[in-house]
Amino acid sequence: MTKTYRTYLTLSSLSVFRGILKRSVLKSYLNLLSKSRSEPEEFLAAYGEFYSLLCERNVSDKVAYTVTQAALFDENAFTLAAAGGRTDELSDSVLTAAKRDCEAILTLCSLTADDIINNYKYKDDMPEILENLPKFGLGKPVKEFSGEKVNLKTLADFYRHNGCGMFARYKAFVWRNGDIQPVMHPDKIDMDSFIGYERQRKKIVDNTVAFINGKTCNNCLLYGDMGTGKSSTVKAIANEFRRDGLRVVEMPKERLMDFPLLVDKIAALPMKFIIFIDDLSFQSQDKSYTSLKAVLEGGLAARPDNALIYATSNRRHIIKESWQDRDTDDIHRRDNMQETLSLSDRFGLSVCFSNPDKKEYLKIVTALAHRRGIDIQENELEIKAEQFALSRGGRSPRCAKQFVESLLVDESIQD
Repeated sequence: MTKTYRTYLTLSSLSVFRGILKRSVLKSYLNLLSKSRSEPEEFLAAYGEFYSLLCERNVSDKVAYTVTQAALFDENAFTLAAAGGRTDELSDSVLTAAKRDCEAILTLCSLTADDIINNYKYKDDMPEILENLPKFGLGKPVKEFSGEKVNLKTLADFYRHNGCGMFARYKAFVWRNGDIQPVMHPDKIDMDSFIGYERQRKKIVDNTVAFINGKTCNNCLLYGDMGTGKSSTVKAIANEFRRDGLRVVEMPKERLMDFPLLVDKIAALPMKFIIFIDDLSFQSQDKSYTSLKAVLEGGLAARPDNALIYATSNRRHIIKESWQDRDTDDIHRRDNMQETLSLSDRFGLSVCFSNPDKKEYLKIVTALAHRRGIDIQENELEIKAEQFALSRGGRSPRCAKQFVESLLVDESIQD
């Protein structure tokens, strides 16, 4: 039995890590190995399809890395238990099967293109064709699979710190089309990017740390003026604590009725989740806010212990209310007003982000200009910054950032 066919049989019997065979590269690779005893047309077609896929994914020189990365990010009984620190609950047979699968995957990483060609049954019938086939490169496997043998403890440590499945591969997600989908290119903003609002952000950071550590914490409402960094704060916190197992799932306000579906998908996972609802507000007649109220407190589909809700809004009470709403002739007018205002009270932590005064605004401008290496007299900088704010209708951190970026544009044009 050739090395190629033995590898094919071993991979075909994967059990715990069997999910990797559904990945396109692994599926194509397994198909190629299965053709090592087939007719030339089938073998050559399988080889061409496999190499074409490698080129399409830009991994033709790092097959070992691609294979082991697929295994590293697989979601199965072992990786789920390891992510939750519960490998001691797995039976010896499952641990043995997991180790055997990992070693089979390592064996695949040592199989070269020459091995596959030289092990082909009819290699002597068409040497000139086989010699001209493109050769893929193995490269190096991911570090967790490096070495002659796989250490399950090393793998378990990875999953405990990074989660498993797509939650190990990605850090930010969005609820779309009834499912959790990864954000391929999330905002990379970090906590060092901000200037000012230290007191507000400390409250949110402290609440998040308590959540990660399993201590008492609250759903959080970040409210206040536009452009003050509310949404950016949530994104930065998610980036800051991603290595502590924190993930963020953004849920559009109009899909709040899907909350029970989202809960079902994350409740049993070992990671911690911030469910992020951005720019939250409701019209006075918009009854969909009752869905969120039920989630925040008392509903059958309440949030699980591994999730917190962080919402941003430009309004303290979230509901857009008019004087006409207060002048209603309803005999239970006070009850109606309490119903309207009760939603915001269900957030255990509310943090206000208001526009800065002139002194704080200029402080932000000066710091940003210094950070970006802009050489301009302080007095001139402040005058221009004020003029820019007046033209934009008011001061805000966003306005300060836009002003500094406009100076950079001017400098580039002059150069």
